[in-house]
Amino acid sequence: MPTPARKGKPAATRSGSATSAHSIQPRHSFFNRDESWLRFNSRVLEEAQDTTNPLLERVKFLAITASNLDEFIEVRVAGILQRIEDGYQQPSGDDDDGLTEQERLDQLADHLHRFSREQYSCWTRDLLPSLRKAGIDIVSWKQLDDEALRHAAEFYEREVDPLLTPVTIDPTHPFPRVLNKALCIGLLLRRKGNKRDKRSLGGSTLGVVTVPRMLPRLIRLPSQEGTYRFLFLHELIEERTQRLFPGYEILARSPFRVTRNSNLYLQEEESRSLLESVRAELHNRRKGDAVRLEISAGADEELIDQLRVNFELDRWQVFRVDEPVNLTRLMEVYSAVDRADLKFSRFAGREFVPPPLQDGRPGCLFDTIRNRDILLHHPFDSFRTVEKFIEAGTEDERVMSIKQTLYRTSRDSPLFQALLDAAQATDVTVVVELMARFDEDSNIRWARTLEDAGVQVFHGIVGLKTHAKLALLVRRDPDGVTRRYAHLGTGNYNSITARFYTDVSLLTANEAVTSAVQKVFNYLTADAQNENFRPLLVAPVTLATDILHLIEREAQHARAGRPARIIAKMNALLDGNTVRALYAASQAGVEIDLIVRGMCALRPGVRKLSERIRVRSIVGRFLEHSRIYWFQNGSTSDNGGANDHTEVYCGSADWMPRNLFERCEAVYPVTQPDLKKRLRHEILETYLADTVKARFLQEDGSYTRPPLGARPVNAQERLMELAALPWPDSASSAMPAAKAKPVVQIASKTPAKKAAVKKATTVAKKTSAARKSSTSKKTSRP
Repeated sequence: MPTPARKGKPAATRSGSATSAHSIQPRHSFFNRDESWLRFNSRVLEEAQDTTNPLLERVKFLAITASNLDEFIEVRVAGILQRIEDGYQQPSGDDDDGLTEQERLDQLADHLHRFSREQYSCWTRDLLPSLRKAGIDIVSWKQLDDEALRHAAEFYEREVDPLLTPVTIDPTHPFPRVLNKALCIGLLLRRKGNKRDKRSLGGSTLGVVTVPRMLPRLIRLPSQEGTYRFLFLHELIEERTQRLFPGYEILARSPFRVTRNSNLYLQEEESRSLLESVRAELHNRRKGDAVRLEISAGADEELIDQLRVNFELDRWQVFRVDEPVNLTRLMEVYSAVDRADLKFSRFAGREFVPPPLQDGRPGCLFDTIRNRDILLHHPFDSFRTVEKFIEAGTEDERVMSIKQTLYRTSRDSPLFQALLDAAQATDVTVVVELMARFDEDSNIRWARTLEDAGVQVFHGIVGLKTHAKLALLVRRDPDGVTRRYAHLGTGNYNSITARFYTDVSLLTANEAVTSAVQKVFNYLTADAQNENFRPLLVAPVTLATDILHLIEREAQHARAGRPARIIAKMNALLDGNTVRALYAASQAGVEIDLIVRGMCALRPGVRKLSERIRVRSIVGRFLEHSRIYWFQNGSTSDNGGANDHTEVYCGSADWMPRNLFERCEAVYPVTQPDLKKRLRHEILETYLADTVKARFLQEDGSYTRPPLGARPVNAQERLMELAALPWPDSASSAMPAAKAKPVVQIASKTPAKKAAVKKATTVAKKTSAARKSSTSKKTSRP
């Protein structure tokens, strides 16, 4: 554990210096966060361009870059525009390259347009021809044969036309409020010649057709067996626009799409409740200020100008692109094409099974956890073990209460259903984060449904997002002792993303850890700020200072000539104080290896500043999402033995200001020797050895490939191979028989509880069905 703060220790504040490193920093010792993010998204685009990836996976990677870019523009670019409008002109700080908001925006404009061109070049020059060669053809209207024309016409009459509402813009028909990221068809119209109708004597007018979100953006056409043909929906609608505007001559037409400011501006103290505040603001998000206009590159200039003026956009905010105007919808190609040869091979992580008792009976998960901690590395280890842990609240009558945080969950989630079922006979408390960006709407529905079933639902602390991944079960064991069992994780309780996000879970009955987890829940439900959360590192209370102390301790070891090294894996590194502390540690002699998937403000390899710091990013089949922090702590051994004094932590927090100061986060120690050894040698060492998907961050901000070597290493593939092996003997050894056979019958429930849960379950199923039939599959966020 990090030592308590001592007198004279620097405080972890936003503005203060974390270490003495400030005295040796050159002018540009930090990378700009927005440029760093764009470089990360370029890494994802690189996967779309990589011909060693299966073709449809490349299409999926391209769609992910588009989804990522949408969110960046909705939030980051929109935020910069908002701050400029509000008059913020001061530099953002030396930990973000010291740029003013206007300077930042000027840089971004050029980068965004360049990246957009690279995306469409990948699509039109690479992926589209490759799909055609593979028997997957996306055709234009002019390429349709008679059979395809009939099919498209029937689809339009049956599915599309009843949902369309054409609008012409005139004094009695104002411009419609175009929803965020909705596909639209813009038209320049002129009244057909009627000399007596004064309206026909004027110039052109604007027409708009908004395409409902529930319609697929790709229409599958008849094709030979084993092949696929698709038509973009906007082409079909464009061909029918004359029927939508029968009294007009169509001068020009083009699909377009508007991206709006999606930041939520909440007045929490003035709201009746946070839930109502978020719900109201979600409506505003759909119609926030326009930030970007995407329109077909061949669109008429007058049409573009009229749209730009209407949406009050500068010229740089207009993006002229090849079709489709929404690359995110290419995910539909991936979903619609059943070609296993063009996708990654199926993979299912190994499931932990409690070892059988000595008399041969099936083992009990609680017995296993009571005897030793269980470490799971998802998706290589199945998330099903975590689901079973929560489901025990329904199936095991010895479980007395359940507490859990929910940040993002999935539709048809077994965990969500388990909480509903457990509420029939068990005390269930859930802290739902309503402001999980772009999942607010679904989280509101989950919260309402849980409340209807009798679950105590809280929304955390005003002003802080609840990002910690915690679950706590209280159980009266067969020996009559009441114990706490906890799950602590780095990822969301989401059964879908758990299949393609890498995360670490710890199941434990360690009294110190489970007691601290309970204190965190007390903090979330009662704002009990003065709790001692040891051995957990909890934001915003202690985590920022704890991280600085751990880094400084390594520096002290190095100065004293003892072994000193830091290996840290995270999604992003942006906190200025933490970066300064790492710079100071490097100068003191600490060897530092950082595995940072995304944004990184730290500039590695700078002489006399960060010579001993190496930063690598890994982007591959699975989204790297785990946070693991390893400190050598002067130890000469890291094999898990008696002389191993290393410390390793996992948790929900990246080293970013928002994680350290604006969220409730929990970082937990892993102390069991065999689990420490697994984290260090199986997991971290495998990532450090990657020569296929790893890229090294250079002093100038570029990423370079490492030499492949005689035996190229793909870390994720190697971890998949390890997952095919049995569990280590230490984790699967036979357990002693329990004193009494656990009772697994469901306890009796009151009629009122039964009715409430039945009603809540019905609502949940209806909600799930509605979500399934709405938009196409949404790409996931961390």
